Amino acid sequence: MDVSQYLEIFLDETKEHLQNLNTRILELEADPEGEDTVNEIFRAAHSLKGMAGTMGYKRMQNLTHDMENVFSEVRNGNIKVQPEMIDVLFQCLDALEEYTDNIQNTADEGTNDNEGLIRQLNDIMNGSGADGAKEESAPAASAVVSSDAAKWDSIALDESQINVIKEAQKQGKKVYGINVVIQENCILKAARAFLVFKAVEEMGEIIVSEPSAQNVEDEKFDRDFTLIVLTDAELEDLITASESVSEIEKVNGAPIELENNDSRKTEAAAKAEPEEKAAETPAPVANAAAPVPAATAAPAAAAEPAKADAKKQAPAKPVVNRTVRVDIEKLDSLMNLVSELIIAKNSLVSASSQEQTNTSSAFNEHVEYLEQVTTSLHESVMKVRMVPIENVVNKFPRMIRDLSKKLGKKMELYMSGEETELDRTVVDEIGDPLMHLLRNAADHGLESAEVRAERGKSAVGSIFLDAYQDGNTVVIEVRDDGNGIDSEAVKNKAIERGTITPEQAASMTDKEINNLLFLPSFSTAKQVTDVSGRGVGLDVVKSKIESLSGEVEVKSKLGEGSTWTIRLPLTLAIIQALMVVVGNEKYAISLGSIQTLEDISPSDIKLVQNKEVIYLRGAVTPLIRLNEVLGVESKKSPDENLIVVIVKKGDKMAGLVIDELIGQQEIVIKSLGRYIRQCKFISGATILGDGEIALILDANVLI
Repeated sequence: MDVSQYLEIFLDETKEHLQNLNTRILELEADPEGEDTVNEIFRAAHSLKGMAGTMGYKRMQNLTHDMENVFSEVRNGNIKVQPEMIDVLFQCLDALEEYTDNIQNTADEGTNDNEGLIRQLNDIMNGSGADGAKEESAPAASAVVSSDAAKWDSIALDESQINVIKEAQKQGKKVYGINVVIQENCILKAARAFLVFKAVEEMGEIIVSEPSAQNVEDEKFDRDFTLIVLTDAELEDLITASESVSEIEKVNGAPIELENNDSRKTEAAAKAEPEEKAAETPAPVANAAAPVPAATAAPAAAAEPAKADAKKQAPAKPVVNRTVRVDIEKLDSLMNLVSELIIAKNSLVSASSQEQTNTSSAFNEHVEYLEQVTTSLHESVMKVRMVPIENVVNKFPRMIRDLSKKLGKKMELYMSGEETELDRTVVDEIGDPLMHLLRNAADHGLESAEVRAERGKSAVGSIFLDAYQDGNTVVIEVRDDGNGIDSEAVKNKAIERGTITPEQAASMTDKEINNLLFLPSFSTAKQVTDVSGRGVGLDVVKSKIESLSGEVEVKSKLGEGSTWTIRLPLTLAIIQALMVVVGNEKYAISLGSIQTLEDISPSDIKLVQNKEVIYLRGAVTPLIRLNEVLGVESKKSPDENLIVVIVKKGDKMAGLVIDELIGQQEIVIKSLGRYIRQCKFISGATILGDGEIALILDANVLI
């Protein structure tokens, strides 16, 4: 069954269902009597089972089927929710996530049957006395009944069909009649029938379907349908294959002997059947069109009807909030078109300036109109690209719950601002950094219950994840009410590793010492566990956030807790920038990091530790001469006043010395890929109106 075209839809919806199950089971743990929560979990597990079955992922289907059975019993009041059950259910979700990851990477679910988990789920069922769940797995042979009472006896065959069967029997093939009954509460009967058709066709040829294939496809049948099949396989194998489809209640079958049943195959009886019967029985290889839900049916290739019909089947997506999934590549293409529009606008502006056509009001009106259009289009596209960070942070309550059990510490996670929106490309990347910070807070930050009691703190530690928008940036804070960072311990570890000398350590502030934690392979953990202590984490956080043109910093007070602050740009595509000149080259600096522009006299420059600084509004601000950093010759003489761009990173400030100001401009960021990865302070490039390339300077890195 070729379902590859539905793989992306399947993965998207599976991840949504798994996240929903994680959230709901956490709610169930807090409120075991929550009837609405149980119903929601049952529906999600049921949907997941059906999707996995439709795609042919049997192991995933079996596990979710047993989860569904458990919740069916809970819903009926036969089982009470216990803590042990919650643990097993979370292990099941982890196993389902493992299947999903395998499918995403290889399109195959893997070979792990998770027999231990299925056994635990069955133990939960058995503990309730609900033995009914076992009935489905009864031996297939027991479903075989005599043909005397079977529905296939009443099917009238025409002469061509009888000839096909007789010819097949001469060749040693077997002829069976089977009747399939679908569960009463099945939503997509045609879809289940389709899967039975496919399972049977893999083992033989369907000669007749009653009702007809078309009627089955249109769901014009009650709960059962009957097939007559030519096959080399045994009857038990046919029945087992049919029963393997989910939501099938029962399958009966028996051999058919034409010689003993001639009385029901008269020409008159054949004529009494609906005319459509003749159209459904090609011979000798039956292509009895496998039923497909009418809503998803599409024209099939005549040469491969079975395969084409298989492609028709896709998981049904209920309309919930009228949202549309858009491939990120399509959005990127749209963004590139907007980029070209902005470049075209800049070209017009440049032409207007060079040709001094200010007297041409019509020309200026065209430029203004183009500017309005591009700005509006830009804003519209950005809104489409923006997604709430809720997509990332929803998985963290479950993670904190697991860490609480693993570390033997009581802790709660409080989240706010989940609706805060970021560019999709940024949201996709911040999950790992946030996970590292939360694990760090749980393991290193929060003290044991005994220590917290001695300090007069609540036995339950608190971890906070807050997100909010601040101008053109989004701020995400991870804080805890734990021990805080022991600067002395960090300092001693750094001296021990040779990272700093004792003399350097003596003159370092607590903040500078704490920033050593962001160095690669730096850890103060006394023992290595599967949670932390390997020295990986904070350096990964820092490099990942900086690759997104963001920054991360930490503030801490010993005995009271720590706050880790991440600042990220709203978008990585189009920004407002200040265009400057250094030497004979043009550069762009993001307006988001610029505080003020200053005119500084050379006499105002002082030296501190042999570094140039200026005293500006009560603060000592270091100077960075961009011509020296960039390796270009300044056009200004030493006795001229300096043009200084004051930039800020967190609570640090610096003055960038430039030669000339051009002005503010909306620019399109173009990645330079791997070509200049070593040059950290250049974050990309942009194309100016005259076609010239200007490099974009990253003020955070310069500071």
